[in-house]
Amino acid sequence: MIRDYQAQKTLREDYDVCIIGAGPAGITLALRLAQAGWKVVLAEGGGHDYSPRSQALYQCTSTGLELYPHETRLRYLGGTSNHWAGRCRPFTPSDFAVPPPGDLPGWPIAYAEVEPYLAAAMEIVDLPQGAQFQAENAGLKGGDFEPDKFLLSPPTRFAQKYAAALNDTAGLDVFINCNCVDLEFEQATGRLAAAVVSDYDLQRQRLEAKYFILATGALENARQLLNSTSLRKAGVVTQDGLVGRCLMEHLNVEMGTFILEDGQTGEPRQYYTSDAFVSEYKAGKGNVSATVLDEVRTFGRTAEVKHFLENLLCEMNLAHKVNFIANFSCPGEGVLSTMIEQYPNAQSRLSLLEEKDELGVSKANVNWVLTANDRHTIQCIGSELAKQFVDTGLGFVRLNEYVYDAAIPLKMEPHAHHMGTTRMAASAQYGVVDRDCKVFGTDNLYVAGSSIFATGGASNPTMPLLQFALRLADHLDERLKSARGALT
Repeated sequence: MIRDYQAQKTLREDYDVCIIGAGPAGITLALRLAQAGWKVVLAEGGGHDYSPRSQALYQCTSTGLELYPHETRLRYLGGTSNHWAGRCRPFTPSDFAVPPPGDLPGWPIAYAEVEPYLAAAMEIVDLPQGAQFQAENAGLKGGDFEPDKFLLSPPTRFAQKYAAALNDTAGLDVFINCNCVDLEFEQATGRLAAAVVSDYDLQRQRLEAKYFILATGALENARQLLNSTSLRKAGVVTQDGLVGRCLMEHLNVEMGTFILEDGQTGEPRQYYTSDAFVSEYKAGKGNVSATVLDEVRTFGRTAEVKHFLENLLCEMNLAHKVNFIANFSCPGEGVLSTMIEQYPNAQSRLSLLEEKDELGVSKANVNWVLTANDRHTIQCIGSELAKQFVDTGLGFVRLNEYVYDAAIPLKMEPHAHHMGTTRMAASAQYGVVDRDCKVFGTDNLYVAGSSIFATGGASNPTMPLLQFALRLADHLDERLKSARGALT
């Protein structure tokens, strides 16, 4: 049942699992575990609908590239599924097999660990049973760019689609306006004892459970861990550790424009870097959309975010961010938009400020930065695409100078795909969570969502993060069953 914690503080004392955050990952985990017969509480800091007061708790400063962290997240039931554009593409084996450049390793697991959950994740986001990820166009000559294969969810709005299940599933308590403000860790046992939750009047309670899952998005998952005094005191979270680091996004670079050869039609074309391209150029992956515009518009999640912001412009202090909302290309122009992989980089990070929000939680600063390897990826994708556009007889590309000259500042927008701040690794030296999504140094604290991504690839993160959520649900189900069996 969904209850408003602001008015009804009826927490049980015997939950099996406590999940903080009711976005796609949190809702999926809550329903799966409750349907398996466990007592589950799902705590969402926001309400049923958008609220400026709740959203204000996402305000943070920025010292790097502009990530628009306050505007691109939504703090109410359903999370960012409320402005998700619905594009779905799974990871591939090479995402897990090819390590990034530098000192940080890639995934500690193989693609085979998550592939079995693809069909269930597709069902969750309303993709037809047995549907194949299909291309809308042919690839380019040379083998560097394949046709991009994807499907579009309606898109699924999790709070609306799963409203009845959240209300009616036996063993599941859902609390809105229930804000996690601290995590109490017991160093002697190695276990999280409680999550401290608060309403907006600063009335606090300890929420106890056998297992805890943070599912509040990449920025807030890291912020919750960094904010816990007891986790810091125990050395689970350290100043030089990786909590909050390796923040990744997908890069929407304004590559340039193109004109088509006579006889070529202007339908949209989607290209995706091949494994051969990644191997040959030692570059990251990327999607490139080639579109001749017949109207002023933007693409994917960025379009949804901009539409959302336009509606809220009068309610929010966005005057200094009009450029992000208003940028557009003119009708008749052929434009190249991208979704390019960013490599993990420890200097791209979220850290805490001394200033507190109204609930007493430390505010955050985001320092989103790129590396020379990221600029190399952008340069390789742009220059090779331009060559192959000509070789295939499609037309001619005019690249913006900063694509091939790294000395010129890059013109780019984020995609609202925050990833990597609690990355998965084989050891705490290289990450925050282990192969089972459990925080290193703890026995019962887990993390869900795209913050666990060791690398981001160039696939939209919503469906892959659901695959990991389903995998985590199975893992916890087995742990709970084992513990129950040991008691009988």
